[in-house]
Amino acid sequence: MSMAITLKKDWKPICDIKCNNPPTELSQELNIDSIVSKRKLTDLSALPQFSVVPAPHSSRDRNEWGKFLIFLRKNDMVAITSFEQYKFYILPPKASISSDSVNVAYQIGSTCTVDARPRDCESGSHIVEEHGGHNTATARGPSNCGDVSSHPKFPPREDRAYRFTSETCGGIQSHVTRERLPEKNFIRADPSYLKTLGQAHSGWLFGGIAELVDNSRDAKATKINICVEVIKMKKSGKDVPMLSVIDDGHGMNHDEVVKMVSFGHKQSDYDDKDQIGRFGVGFKTGAMRLGRDVLVLTQTANSRSIAFLSQSLNEGKDNIEIPIVSYCRQGQQMEVDTKAQSETLAKYNLKAIKEFSPFNKYLIGEKAALFCGGTGTQIYIWNLDEWGSECCLEWHDGLEGGSSFHQGDIFIRSKRSRSRLGQLNQKVPLDYSLRAYLEVIFLVPRMKICVQGKLVKSRPLANFLTNTVIVTGDILGRAVELTLGFSQIEWEQASCGVFLYWHGRLIEAYKRVGGMIHSADVGRGVIGVMDVTNLMDDQNGRVWVHNNKQGFQDCEAYACLEQWLGKKVDDYWDNNFDSLDLDTDNCVYKPDRDWVQCDKCRKWRMLPHAFESRELPDKWFCYMEPCKGQCADPEQKQKPGVVTISTKRSGYDHTLKDSPSLKIETGTDASRTDNKLVNSEEVKSVLKRLKRGLPNPKSPSLPKQIKR
Repeated sequence: MSMAITLKKDWKPICDIKCNNPPTELSQELNIDSIVSKRKLTDLSALPQFSVVPAPHSSRDRNEWGKFLIFLRKNDMVAITSFEQYKFYILPPKASISSDSVNVAYQIGSTCTVDARPRDCESGSHIVEEHGGHNTATARGPSNCGDVSSHPKFPPREDRAYRFTSETCGGIQSHVTRERLPEKNFIRADPSYLKTLGQAHSGWLFGGIAELVDNSRDAKATKINICVEVIKMKKSGKDVPMLSVIDDGHGMNHDEVVKMVSFGHKQSDYDDKDQIGRFGVGFKTGAMRLGRDVLVLTQTANSRSIAFLSQSLNEGKDNIEIPIVSYCRQGQQMEVDTKAQSETLAKYNLKAIKEFSPFNKYLIGEKAALFCGGTGTQIYIWNLDEWGSECCLEWHDGLEGGSSFHQGDIFIRSKRSRSRLGQLNQKVPLDYSLRAYLEVIFLVPRMKICVQGKLVKSRPLANFLTNTVIVTGDILGRAVELTLGFSQIEWEQASCGVFLYWHGRLIEAYKRVGGMIHSADVGRGVIGVMDVTNLMDDQNGRVWVHNNKQGFQDCEAYACLEQWLGKKVDDYWDNNFDSLDLDTDNCVYKPDRDWVQCDKCRKWRMLPHAFESRELPDKWFCYMEPCKGQCADPEQKQKPGVVTISTKRSGYDHTLKDSPSLKIETGTDASRTDNKLVNSEEVKSVLKRLKRGLPNPKSPSLPKQIKR
């Protein structure tokens, strides 16, 4: 029996070989785990053997095979590989040959080697291979896998992945035995771990997209486009949906790409309040939750890299392979960066990407042209997760020139609302509409976010409330600030709760506290907004946030926060709504002030009360009406401690006819509330207490200002 396989070292191909009468049917690939001195092995001659001969496809394969055999013969070394329960020992040839057969000894179970050295956490190969000249050792694998500081003169990073080329085989001198490292245990990552990573966002699909948006924000992107398009797979010929996330951030160089695809990384000692990424797993967990395969194309001013994280590529393998191809700028062109990898390795990785993805060199070039000579990152995910027999995502491109109700959007196909304590409403758009979620994902939105090519009208939630009050306090010795207000939209949807942000990113939405938990009517329409970064970041560097950024850990700080929020929200409801009759008859509760965002500086500007925001153009700048200011002007903020109760303002007139009335002068204040006409008898009804907190359609609103 003869069978052809590919022999590899560090999963890099050496040459195709034919095995004559092997003891079992082998896999298509065999990887050399280690190379040791023949003197360290015993009883090899007593083991059964079979022969292998090279089957090169090119001159490169013949050269690599020749260098491999010369290396084994010259240093009297044995290459060890394994398959299932078999251990194979490729013996050195007896003569100076480069193409004839060599013998392979094999055994089942225990090994003949007495060299017990630690294993590389990535490929299971030895951390140190003693094959160099006098007092030299080649260290391979990531530097944090073991302590190799006692072995000096390690080669540079590009030579650590051992390859049988002239760079690594040339000039090899006689073998010198060195002191063995103590035995240590390391782990390897089975490809099934990629699927496990995605389970971090098993509760909510948009959590995976949020991880990618976070990375764009951390990369200082000014705009990001998220869309689903249909592509044709080369192998199957089927049309499949592909999710893309494209930004114009600063991009990543080779080392940063390697760090991104690594499973966790060391946290920086510098605490950046604007940085969301903390755990080093967001990209992997987010991408693997959305689909089986993801390709990353990123560009900086001087480099371009392609990385491929794929479950399809790694099927049937015993360790995760992540092809990365990096280029550097040479004049006006991008050439293979030989400092990051050899040209052979780059070709091998690029071939794997083309084979297991819908991308060829033309499509890659087309996508790279989207950078327009600038910087940024493009992420493409296909083989998306499924909901029954359909794709888990449902997308609509919207209508050209349509209203805001006809904008493009991406939905979770199930359209199910997330479970929250005390919530009765089963339709919460934020839970299944990506557009609705991205509107409020950031406390102070700066990026331009597009979904299916249509701009998302982001809004700082605290600025879009009426009857606003800002409450300050102290929790565990740390200052906190809470903004509370009323939202007409949330009242109509029977929703309420507090939105909790961490480092400016939404972690929990519609968190019910206090009386909201026990009654659907208490607190209806009341929304709170709070940034808890100061409270949830421990002074010792610990972060009390789940690594999927969709909740907080059960800790003392969070328990005290819940208690404090419950008291403040109940006080707000009792003092400002439960004691007032609010008019809902043909009345719209407009926010205290209208806000608009400058399309250039991305700062939010407060509009005068008499100005109708719907009259503004789609692209508005600080120098335009009605502000006539400059981008350098600071953003306005509402003054803390003021509650403005105002249900009707300019453009939302509601006239009471045929009833005796009196005119109440409210004066000029921070809210610029319009004068209202109210019935004298109805003024008395204002003092009535509503036990259930439902608005009374028979009584008008009473404009007033309460100092807290």
